[in-house]
Amino acid sequence: MSHHRDARSAGPYPRVPADDVPHARTWMSWPSRRSVWGLRLGGVQEDIALTARTIAEFEPVVMCAPDERTAGKARSRCGSGVEVITDIPTDDLWMRDIAPVFRRDGRGGLDAVALNFNGWGNKQAHRDDARVAGLLATRRGLRRTCAGFVGEGGAIETDGDGTVMATESSLVNRNRNRGMSRDEIEDAVLAAYGAETMIWLPGIRGQDITDDHVDVTSRFVRPGVVMVQLPPADRDDVWARDAREQFAILSAATDARGRRLQVVPVHGPDTVRSRSSAFVDSYLNFHVVNGGVVTAGFGDRSKDAAAKEALTAAFPGREVVQIDVDRLMAGGGGIHCSTMQEPLP
Repeated sequence: MSHHRDARSAGPYPRVPADDVPHARTWMSWPSRRSVWGLRLGGVQEDIALTARTIAEFEPVVMCAPDERTAGKARSRCGSGVEVITDIPTDDLWMRDIAPVFRRDGRGGLDAVALNFNGWGNKQAHRDDARVAGLLATRRGLRRTCAGFVGEGGAIETDGDGTVMATESSLVNRNRNRGMSRDEIEDAVLAAYGAETMIWLPGIRGQDITDDHVDVTSRFVRPGVVMVQLPPADRDDVWARDAREQFAILSAATDARGRRLQVVPVHGPDTVRSRSSAFVDSYLNFHVVNGGVVTAGFGDRSKDAAAKEALTAAFPGREVVQIDVDRLMAGGGGIHCSTMQEPLP
């Protein structure tokens, strides 16, 4: 369902732009805690290094590491094409959720908005991660403001043209925004993103650490066009039903400009290599970079090829690169979840 606010009162700027605007750099975070990853840490580090090296072929990458020892390991794995820094310490790798979102003011200026990360509703320790948004803004010399709600970058998709979408399960949730109504949360999201229209999707509470982030299933391609990943026809678990529901709601939705959304289906893989129950089999958790799109492949040849073809058609002029990040995605997130773009002003 779409809720429209008066665009004149919201004002067009400052606004979080769409992912596909030119980037100054991509921010990432090096995973280093055995307390989080246990025996899986080494494999996840390899996947993050591969993601960073792949993105670095298109644009600068800055990797945050908690200390010099881990920074040395990150440098050796990522190579000289990735800058590794230690003055923004992190607890884990999910930069999409702990970084600020960057806004353009339309006059060549940039600022940063902290989304008040609280460990996805206090599910995980987040002492360092909670400080990343502020430290990153300071390092870049940007004015930082705090949003009027608690959330994460992966919870909110924006078309950069006045429309945002999110799941209620993630934001309208007592573990993040206790005591706030959906309308109050909506107003705060629209104010933070410089948008006028909110499209709410129900989502799923309590099944994963994020309470169902929208960026795994539904993504804006450009204003008026959304991609949704649909499950194989024989799947009827909660995630499959959620994806079909998102497709139906978005197919009936209108955006801030009054356009009926065009919804492009991408079909998820029939088979994956991983046995993890937390595995995220999402082609749509991609990261748009300067001149490219970095996404995952799962070893299902026909579905991998079809997803690559769909993304190539959706982002003309960009090279679509598919990489194997199975160990990262067995941790409940993917390529988009582990990156945050800093747009050019």
